[in-house]
Amino acid sequence: MNIFIYSLVIFVLAYLVLKLLARMNTKRLSKIVRSFIVIFSLILAILFALGGKFLLSFPLILISLGILKLKGLTLFQLFNLYRLIRVLQNSGRFSFNKFNQTQSTSGISLDEAYNILNLDSQKKYSKNEVMKSYKKIMRKIHPDISPELTRLASIVNEAKDIVIKDIS
Repeated sequence: MNIFIYSLVIFVLAYLVLKLLARMNTKRLSKIVRSFIVIFSLILAILFALGGKFLLSFPLILISLGILKLKGLTLFQLFNLYRLIRVLQNSGRFSFNKFNQTQSTSGISLDEAYNILNLDSQKKYSKNEVMKSYKKIMRKIHPDISPELTRLASIVNEAKDIVIKDIS
């Protein structure tokens, strides 16, 4: 009997919510959904960060910032920034725990340098194309935007130097 009552209550609540959504203005509905996604992803990011799962919290923060369009960055640009950080983490060149520590970065391979600059190592590029890719990345991670990105910017600078040296 209890399951019948619970099912009936859930059905009535679902019906009322759907009826409310059908009558609601689409702009208002869009605003509510966007707010819900931002709040939900920020809460999840905070919970993951408190649990020590920083790599899980980072994409959620990027999603919420992309939805808010903070500092003009779109979700696609934030995804590319996240991809760059993951490439550098996998190669051991960058760690979130070592923002202000200086490490020697003289060991970037040519393939890593192409990957950091989001270029295909099999394709031939001109110096202008390399500089265009470099400037596109540096607009997102310049140390003037955030001091924590200084280490990341130095790695991208070194990758640019290696690729240009390879082209010449």
